[in-house]
Amino acid sequence: MVAAPEDLLRARGLHHEYEGSPALLDVCVGVREGEILCVTGPRGCGKSTLLGCLSGRLVPARGEVWFDGVPLHTLPVPARERLRRDRFGWIGSEPHLLPELTVWENAALPLLLSGAGRRRARRTACEWLERLDVGYCARSRPGALLQAQRQRVAIARALAHSPAVVFADEPTAPLHQADRAQVLRTLTTAARSHGITVVLASHDARVAAVADRAVTLVDGRRVGPDAPPPTDAPVRPGPEGRAACSLSA
Repeated sequence: MVAAPEDLLRARGLHHEYEGSPALLDVCVGVREGEILCVTGPRGCGKSTLLGCLSGRLVPARGEVWFDGVPLHTLPVPARERLRRDRFGWIGSEPHLLPELTVWENAALPLLLSGAGRRRARRTACEWLERLDVGYCARSRPGALLQAQRQRVAIARALAHSPAVVFADEPTAPLHQADRAQVLRTLTTAARSHGITVVLASHDARVAAVADRAVTLVDGRRVGPDAPPPTDAPVRPGPEGRAACSLSA
């Protein structure tokens, strides 16, 4: 299988399990460049597992994941780690900032790890902190910040090295409602202004509402009228000779 040109990120036939329990069952999905996609569904439906597989944090038991024509599912560990460091950003439900570093050092960490000079890394990190309304915290330690401020620092860290894709797994889960709206707004605005693709996972309908498109998982399977047929179903040529299974639907 070769990734279709309109999809920057594409998965086909993903299967994964935890301790013998299925987490993903034959999931197909495609994400276009610059798109904001939300993976939604009830708790425990496989959203986090899908983001883990799409981002290279997890290797599926079966199935394929392609990023920009590269087969992520077959890359050796060092190459996959480099790809994650250089091309992907990650935001979790908790910021996981390093307490011994200042705010700007936390935000600049991906740049510093990729070999950027300290001066350039600091300037870029501080620019993102300013965009996310926490520039005044640049010299503080994470322990002095509120939870919503720390989450904005984590967003700055995910965006500072200009990744192709940012994965955000329940990024607003620990926040109050007002903070959720602001964090979502800053993330999506920053992504759109810089052409960054975003894949969100959330069970909150308000998060899905900010996305260009949403796909739904239930019990590890993709459901809904736009869900492609199982990968082991008969494949019929489409009107232009392409398979009937459109993963970007």
